[in-house]
Amino acid sequence: MNFSKWIGAGLGWSFGGPIGAIIGLVLGSIVDSISGNGTPLLGDWQTDQKQRPTYGRQTQARPQTQPGDFEVSLLILASVVIKADGHQDQRELDYVRQQFVGMYGQDRANRAFKLFKGINQQQIPVRQVCLQIQRMMDHASRLQLLHFLFGIAKADGMVTDSEVRQIYTISGYLGISSRDFESIKAMFYSSSDNAYKILEITKEATNDEIKAAYRKMAKKYHPDRVIHLGEEHQKGAEDKFRQVQEAYEKLQKERKF
Repeated sequence: MNFSKWIGAGLGWSFGGPIGAIIGLVLGSIVDSISGNGTPLLGDWQTDQKQRPTYGRQTQARPQTQPGDFEVSLLILASVVIKADGHQDQRELDYVRQQFVGMYGQDRANRAFKLFKGINQQQIPVRQVCLQIQRMMDHASRLQLLHFLFGIAKADGMVTDSEVRQIYTISGYLGISSRDFESIKAMFYSSSDNAYKILEITKEATNDEIKAAYRKMAKKYHPDRVIHLGEEHQKGAEDKFRQVQEAYEKLQKERKF
């Protein structure tokens, strides 16, 4: 499958709106050398545009997010976070590549990273992009995006204040609550109250409240919630789920219940 067929086959709603504009610029600037026909990658995007949904203010149910929609959203937001502290650390770029190799395999990862490099050269309208994602992507998938962004920020060994502020801004635009933000953030820090934060409770919670919080968070972060994104995204979902379990087990041990 050539590059343009690959990117065209996996995308649904992200071929419209501000994300579609970003991808269109990237595809329009790359020659499809894999196919050997010299055709600009924008060709498939232009052909399919009439079939894509529109992105005005709308109340209809969200369409199911396709793996390609998630992938492109992830690449765009990863570019924003990597540039949040004013420079691009090679370790962060390597993290993105490694994650894509792990999820998609070497060949597809190379194509995705080729797209990422084009995205990374653009000025991203963060609010508009996030609002499109918020309107079109289900909540569980948006939480998965946030988890990945924190992983990128920590790839160089630390999460800077500027990166945290940028991810917090993104999470707000994505319609993710402060409690969900703090829960996922706590998965990337070490502190005495991390287990409580991951379970979205305080130290004053009773044992029964801890049990109820665990059941709620286990349901929220269960890998089956993002099964529609494909097997390649299950590892990240399993990581979140595992940390919820570990947080609960830590409190069980501390409180002896």
